[in-house]
Amino acid sequence: MLRIPGHGLLALWALVLLVLPSFVFGHMIEVPASKKECFFEDLHVNDKMTVTYQVGGGGHLDIDFWLVDPEGHALDKRIKQSTGTVSITASKDGRYEYCFSNQMSTVVDKMVSFNVHGVIYVDEDDTVAPIEREIRNLAQGLTAVKDEQEYIVVRERTHRNTAESTNSRVKWWSVLQAIVLFIVVAWQVYYLKSFFEVKRAF
Repeated sequence: MLRIPGHGLLALWALVLLVLPSFVFGHMIEVPASKKECFFEDLHVNDKMTVTYQVGGGGHLDIDFWLVDPEGHALDKRIKQSTGTVSITASKDGRYEYCFSNQMSTVVDKMVSFNVHGVIYVDEDDTVAPIEREIRNLAQGLTAVKDEQEYIVVRERTHRNTAESTNSRVKWWSVLQAIVLFIVVAWQVYYLKSFFEVKRAF
């Protein structure tokens, strides 16, 4: 197991940035009903890119997603999914476009959180130093942990919104039941009172 002393952490991060060039972007967007939002990344051959997304609000929490290469050929397509992870390795230089589509909905807007991270290809020798290999594994592990944390945050927000909505509905349903109960009780009291009332003849 690789052990790194505390005073060497700064040097470790410097090595991560030098040995494993990468890009990481996190976004939160709102996709209006009947619309789509598209983004792009300029990649070179053998560059790697991963898009991770999660629908955090709106409708059935689903979205359409697709990713195309510079020539417009679909590399991946997901229909009506609430979460997903798409990874590609660029086979050619150019602009790779990915879109989130809410065109299936005519009323409800969707909130989508997504991350884009990747590794810029660097030509290397056949022999890789053990420390370099460990640093690359560490960088990939950190990226996976970051994605998982953001996924948990979005899921927690979604569940909290659902719980608050349910609590509000239960509260107003209880108020409505109480009002109906009071009305029924008042009507029964009035009816029984009039039923047992003795009418005097004059």
